[in-house]
Amino acid sequence: MIEFIQETLLLLPFLFGTYLVLETIEAKAGGALEHWLERARSVGPLAGALAGAIPQCGVSAAAASFYAGGVITVGTLMAVFLSTSDELLPVLLSKHMPLSILAKIVGLKVICAIAAGFAVNGVLAVMHRRRREVTVGELCEHSHCHCGEHKGILVPALIHTAEIFVFIVLVSGAIEFAMHCFGEECLEKLCLTRPVFGELAAGALGLIPNCAVSVAGAELYAKGAMSGGALMASSFTGSGLGLLVLLRTNRNLRENICIVVSVYAVGVVLGAFAGQLL
Repeated sequence: MIEFIQETLLLLPFLFGTYLVLETIEAKAGGALEHWLERARSVGPLAGALAGAIPQCGVSAAAASFYAGGVITVGTLMAVFLSTSDELLPVLLSKHMPLSILAKIVGLKVICAIAAGFAVNGVLAVMHRRRREVTVGELCEHSHCHCGEHKGILVPALIHTAEIFVFIVLVSGAIEFAMHCFGEECLEKLCLTRPVFGELAAGALGLIPNCAVSVAGAELYAKGAMSGGALMASSFTGSGLGLLVLLRTNRNLRENICIVVSVYAVGVVLGAFAGQLL
């Protein structure tokens, strides 16, 4: 529980920084800024995959908020989610896992995330499926925070940060409690070493927005109770608190469901492939 509190508190700088940027964009949106953002979107999946590789779930949470605010594309969001490793790498490192294995995990996740992100953006462009423009003001309407009543960008950013932080604490705290009650032994019974089934089950577990899942996965893999494919599948689908923040901030439910399903499907397929290379 102490680790959960520490991890959650570490989110605060990421959340505040994210909403400070969003409020700045809303307040100073102009031709130059919009032009720069449009150009940055073309390389978004590359930047997103590299940022997601940082072992800190705050990056995925920030990406979800940026997507909800219309700053990044769905391909960039997918790249961040797929490359996020949460607590996987630090735990494996503590288990004295060979550095060559860790390098393969990071490398495979980043390369696959970049490819998937650009592929998603490319497919949507070919289909002429452009997302409706979203503004920070719509996020305010969705959350009913009334931050527009305050002048400047500091107070609104603080309000948004507090609102999302409380939501994360309540939901993720409940998941943490459930994981504490059922423990790692329950996951061992899922037969995560079986081909195909292991990847499917591990991919579903990875969608649970809590770092305890990635910790348990690393522990199981280290003692041989999880295959390489299952480990990679859970790592690809495990985007930390990113999905939780997305579901809270993005008002388009159908869009959210499509993203979750896509992350799961792509994560399982990539996991089965990447597991053969570990």
